[in-house]
Amino acid sequence: MKLVMAIIHDEDAYEIMDILGDKGYMVTKLASTGGFLRAGNTTLICGVTEDKIPELMDIIEQKCKARKQLAPTNTPALYGKETYIPQPVEITVGGATVFVLDVFEFKKF
Repeated sequence: MKLVMAIIHDEDAYEIMDILGDKGYMVTKLASTGGFLRAGNTTLICGVTEDKIPELMDIIEQKCKARKQLAPTNTPALYGKETYIPQPVEITVGGATVFVLDVFEFKKF
């Protein structure tokens, strides 16, 4: 038995959960926050047998694509220390970080 924890972008969460539910996977959704942009993420937790790992990883990889987005940053103005000019910067969001952990014991009550 394996425990899969996938940290994904909020925009991808419901589509992935629908696909996994249709395929019979039981998934728990946790709201989480990323450290870099302090943006909302979703952490999906799924317990599966080892033979289901390739299919699960394939679904996550296909649906959680990285994409570009503009994010505001504050750049100091040339004429004052306390003045900032908002400058958008292009960043990459989305994708997935997936952890696969061994489960030594599993019980469902």
